[in-house]
Amino acid sequence: MQKILVTTDFSDNSRAGLLFAIQLASQTTCSLTFLNVHHIPTPSAWNIVRMEAYEQEQTVATQDRLKNFVEKIYSDLHIIPADIFYVVKISILSEASISEYAEAHQFDYICISTRGAGQLQRILGTHTGNLINHSAVPVIAVPHEYKPVAITNILYASDLAHFEKEIIKVVEFAKPLKAGIELIHLTYNAKDSDSLRAVEAAVKKIASYHITFNITQRNPNESLVTDVETAIENRKPSMLVMFTEQNRNWFQKVFLSSKSTEYSFNPKVPLLVFNKS
Repeated sequence: MQKILVTTDFSDNSRAGLLFAIQLASQTTCSLTFLNVHHIPTPSAWNIVRMEAYEQEQTVATQDRLKNFVEKIYSDLHIIPADIFYVVKISILSEASISEYAEAHQFDYICISTRGAGQLQRILGTHTGNLINHSAVPVIAVPHEYKPVAITNILYASDLAHFEKEIIKVVEFAKPLKAGIELIHLTYNAKDSDSLRAVEAAVKKIASYHITFNITQRNPNESLVTDVETAIENRKPSMLVMFTEQNRNWFQKVFLSSKSTEYSFNPKVPLLVFNKS
């Protein structure tokens, strides 16, 4: 059974991640753990005993709040909860706490809501962007306006550099959902049909799953992210899957943002991001 860690800060925007996770669980066998990470400021004059007692009290209260928040969403969807768990963590570094907890407890995916971010926020970082850049566990970024819909078709945007390893992970995600997969390669040389045939032949040897292939001509006047969004608009997939490089220096992460991270700032459909390495 797959395990999915679903984060929430109780805001309306965070509901989208929960809605997607619940939809995912309705289509396949998986357990959902709903996680809230928050910081509790305490007076510096308090001793360690009083501080720990206060934190314990707040954790219990937050656990009740989390349970009520999640159960209200299930009730609104007319779904009876099954295989769900609640966890509350106190930390000033929420992204690090989320990724560490997910890795330590061997979760298969982290699910988090996201919304558009301006240029300054891109430089300073967002919760979603930071998770994508650092988490060893794959991250599902869900648009804050997401509405539950069956996951039937997945668009896998590939640079074809390591598709042999990547396609296995995409199939592992799609197969339990019985969702179709389309591999799309955006290139300035879309007439290279030999490359497409070579990819098709290689994938058939690797994955016994029906996958369609598409080499699409890039617009030289647009960014790669814009071209990806155009492909999404034309194909209307249930999800987008991308792979990102995490072993880049600070300058590259800030000014040469990975395409999957850049896309996550203003997603059109839920985005599943795997670490390339």
